[in-house]
Amino acid sequence: MSDQISTQSLNGRPTHECGVCGIYNHQDSAKLTYFGLYALQHRGQESSGIVTSDGYTISSHKDMGLVPEVFSEEILQTLKGHMSIGHVRYSTTGASNITNSQPLMVTHKGTTLAVAHNGNLVNSIAMRSDLEDQGSIFQTSMDSEVVLHLMAKSAHLGLEGALKKTFSSLKGAYSMLLMTADTMIAIRDPDGFRPLCLGKLKNGETGGWVVASETCALDLIEAEYVRDIEPGEIIIFKDDTIQSIFPWPKQDSHFCIFEQVYFARPDSEIFGINVYMARKRMGEILAKEAKIDADFVMPFPDSGNYAAIGYSQASGIPLEMGVIRNHYVGRTFIEPTQSMRDFNVKVKLNPVRSFIKGKRVIIVEDSIIRGTTGKSRVRALREAGAQAIHMVVSCPPTRHACYYGIDFPSVEQLIANKKKTEEIAHYLGLDSLHYLSLDGLVKATGMSRENFCLACFDGKYPIEPDRSFHKDALG
Repeated sequence: MSDQISTQSLNGRPTHECGVCGIYNHQDSAKLTYFGLYALQHRGQESSGIVTSDGYTISSHKDMGLVPEVFSEEILQTLKGHMSIGHVRYSTTGASNITNSQPLMVTHKGTTLAVAHNGNLVNSIAMRSDLEDQGSIFQTSMDSEVVLHLMAKSAHLGLEGALKKTFSSLKGAYSMLLMTADTMIAIRDPDGFRPLCLGKLKNGETGGWVVASETCALDLIEAEYVRDIEPGEIIIFKDDTIQSIFPWPKQDSHFCIFEQVYFARPDSEIFGINVYMARKRMGEILAKEAKIDADFVMPFPDSGNYAAIGYSQASGIPLEMGVIRNHYVGRTFIEPTQSMRDFNVKVKLNPVRSFIKGKRVIIVEDSIIRGTTGKSRVRALREAGAQAIHMVVSCPPTRHACYYGIDFPSVEQLIANKKKTEEIAHYLGLDSLHYLSLDGLVKATGMSRENFCLACFDGKYPIEPDRSFHKDALG
């Protein structure tokens, strides 16, 4: 992206731009979950965790850091069992806290329940307040913990009854995995905001099932994609069987279109759409909507790569890599002196000066959020001697906050909420700026507008947050 998305929710409330993976009925469930999370690492780099069960005893391990930093062969050997659920959480701009890492796990009346959640519950503040008034004690600031309390309160109804009562009271986005000592449950909210897919394992003696945020996780562990878990569907894995129930009436889906624009891995199938091809089509449509005379087209790696391919092929303008990405930049490094301007940008991307000098350049980006990072990158191209710099963006202006799991900053920080396109171009130091139209974006997916949540672009929210959440989110 042109800017790093802020992933600490406003007012300090952490959110869930995350990835989940669960394995059922396989003797190496922990190791397969580890590899599934490895494939989903792009969905979360702050913390990771795995909970396993052998049908009687539940084991867990989680910590701050990337998947291979958190888990070793020795640790995985201690996570015994034929089923497991895992989670990766996106890094935040605030203080990291192991307490908020997932899966979350509690024990109530001898029954242990774990949860791994991707999404945001937009009535979590009110629900949490009601539960606290009734005596519930919360250990984290995560909205996912509300689920555990509600499940515990409804335990007398049995598993299926508790699931129906709990999730009928929740609003928002939740692609979620739950696990008890002998059962794994996959749940997707009725709007289907966040992706969740079902696969069949081909390796091992008994085979088994896998549930994951994206199909790229299935590919790595050599599982066969079966289908997407449907919006409003609950799948219960128990006693070598799977049961599918639909507690809610059928309704229209509202898939998050930003998964296609930026968040999902390009080798995944999301909502039945190949992400790589969708992003190429975004670039192709951009080339028709924004016709520019230039010497070459270039992305800022890796965000605009695939739209740039589409733009180049459709326009006939050569594709070049005008900036080089340093692939060995870690998450932390020694800060330079203040005189080294824009160091955070330069350490990751560096222009090819002799190639750029005197050239007319088209930059392809997937989005612009705050504009601060983009401004530094454009300045670097100017300093490298670019004659003209145009930018095309493979989505419309991001003008509205997201409440469902892609945690954009408050509307006060969204540059497109405050500035017109020409003003943004001037701020970034561009000769021109062109956004993909909303119709063009939808067309690139091959689906209809009604299938998607487009709220970050048009402000039309499928589920309006409760008043307390809305006020808090707006700042």
